[in-house]
Amino acid sequence: MAGDCHGFYGEKHGMWYAGDKRKRVEIMVSGCIFDMDGLLFDTERIFQNYWRAIAAERGIVLADSFITEITGTSGEMMNRILEKYYHTEDGGEIQKDCKERVLRHLAKDVPVKTGAVEILGRCRMLGIKTAVASSSPLRQIKNNLENAGMENCFDALVSGDEVERGKPAPDIFLLAAKRIGIPPGECTVFEDSPHGIEGALRAGMKAVMIPDLLPPWEEHRRQIEVYNNLQEAAEKILGSG
Repeated sequence: MAGDCHGFYGEKHGMWYAGDKRKRVEIMVSGCIFDMDGLLFDTERIFQNYWRAIAAERGIVLADSFITEITGTSGEMMNRILEKYYHTEDGGEIQKDCKERVLRHLAKDVPVKTGAVEILGRCRMLGIKTAVASSSPLRQIKNNLENAGMENCFDALVSGDEVERGKPAPDIFLLAAKRIGIPPGECTVFEDSPHGIEGALRAGMKAVMIPDLLPPWEEHRRQIEVYNNLQEAAEKILGSG
């Protein structure tokens, strides 16, 4: 994959060209920011399995509403959700336990989502700056990328631990835009969860949703683009050749 993450800059200042220079396809996207779990990697279901395993160990059966509330959240909001469902005063302990179990699980295998390799290679070909903006710890982000062979395909990595407020606040996306040196209004965010989409919109960025465990919120549908997978998104947004 690393070999696919290189491109060239067009002869005209400020314009990126794709593939064969004779085609010179102009792309109006300057920066792409990607969520990780459920978007690049099929890991949200792994998280859900461990959330439920930890609950079972405590004699708790999680309500169906848990998945809707927890997916795509991070930081203090996640802690509050965990405190409610796990009947504890320390949601951070539950969060840490789950993330450590997932980290050990993913050390063996990181399932890559359809189109993830293609869209990253396409971004590199076009010279589009890329960043990961994930609620997961930085160690897990790096390990997942290395295990999937994508460690050289991003210009910046941003963890939820680096911002004061987690998704759906815009903080993590604004920090990602700053690190790749692209104004927020010129960035496109790719997300799988409604909470992540909300954060992207609050950051003033274009938002693209690839639904995983949850569908888009109705209030988001007129503000975003929705695709079945990253392969489809790459073809529609970045062109096919």
